[in-house]
Amino acid sequence: MTTTPPPAAPPGPPARPGLLPLDDALAQMLARIEPLAGRETLSTFDALGRVLAEEVRSLLDVPPADNTSMDGYALRAADVPAAGTVLPVVQRVPAGVVGEPLPPGTAARIFTGAQLPPGADAVVMQEQCTALPGDGLGAVQVNTVPEAGQWIRRCGEDVRHDSVVLAAGTRLTPAALGLAASVGAASLGVARRPRVALFSTGDELVMPGEPLKPGAIYNSNRYTLRALLQSVGCEVSDLGIVPDRLDATREALRRAAAGHDLILTSGGVSMGEEDHIRPAVEAEGRLTLWQLAMKPGKPLAFGEVRRGAAEGGSAWFVGLPGNPVSSYVTFLLLVRPLLLRLQGVPVADLAPKAYPMRADFDWPKADRRREFLRVRLNARGGLDLFANQSSGVLTSAHWGDGFVDNPGGQTIRAGDGVRYLPLRELL
Repeated sequence: MTTTPPPAAPPGPPARPGLLPLDDALAQMLARIEPLAGRETLSTFDALGRVLAEEVRSLLDVPPADNTSMDGYALRAADVPAAGTVLPVVQRVPAGVVGEPLPPGTAARIFTGAQLPPGADAVVMQEQCTALPGDGLGAVQVNTVPEAGQWIRRCGEDVRHDSVVLAAGTRLTPAALGLAASVGAASLGVARRPRVALFSTGDELVMPGEPLKPGAIYNSNRYTLRALLQSVGCEVSDLGIVPDRLDATREALRRAAAGHDLILTSGGVSMGEEDHIRPAVEAEGRLTLWQLAMKPGKPLAFGEVRRGAAEGGSAWFVGLPGNPVSSYVTFLLLVRPLLLRLQGVPVADLAPKAYPMRADFDWPKADRRREFLRVRLNARGGLDLFANQSSGVLTSAHWGDGFVDNPGGQTIRAGDGVRYLPLRELL
């Protein structure tokens, strides 16, 4: 008997694509980014946080001559065969003064940083000497047997003339600025600042100082993200709060693309009926990345928005989640490296350093996604966990000094080793 096959089931909705791992998402984003064209020259005084557009070479040896690292007496080590030897003091050499050649059998009173007088090959610190009265500058009793070379900083031992002390792509820290100054760099060539347009979406958002009507919340993301953008060296155009309407979102994107390198938004990137970022960006440009396998921070969008015909080209687009901790974490892990890359920081230098640490807490319910838990170092050398890890609890970001980078599906028991990302690596 022939049987009739059952009718085919009607096609269902397309399968939901898998969430993209964080590392893959960042690699895809950075692969599309090229450093911005343009540079400027700044006084070294004013270049904190900027990124070098060209290497810095030393104009001199540092130190420029042999000098002493101690207050004491410069002498010839061979002139002090035994402790208690007495030598006449024939000159006084403070820092900034070039001494006369030192005759054999004599000593020079010398002070930290002063150039070693020719002929001297050792310095004995003043605590190991006894000053004696006498004609002129008196004499010194040396109460130890010195070794040639002791307490002397050699010419060029820190930096050699014409050597590269700071490579192009270096982000300028206080120590880097001091190093540049030490080799005579009065000004520095730096990459131009990325121009970033920032706005939030959400009819529930109001600004601090305004009445908080029922159902409304204060817009903390506007403050957090603006400050984070400034900390990475950006020029920020704050476009405010955009209503939850597709037409308003498209209009905001068109305004934001004009004259900016990147558009950063918060909110509106989920899949609800009031989330308009995705269709708006697809109408005004294109999306190349959507949703990550991380917690907090799954809803994240990356793409570009077309500029007007007169300007041409596109502005990069990143849409962050609306929950404040989610936007904070995703900015630090994804947007910050993108912005530094725009300024010319090499890709190899963008990954934050993670440190093995001991968890002093239990995390018994693992999520399938990679988690970033807000933690703080304790006095016992371990990590404490903030009690409420919800993505809406901004207190956890202020309280913590870093994150535990926890793989998907991984539970934690007190005493386990974990990967710790300190905030100092991310700010």
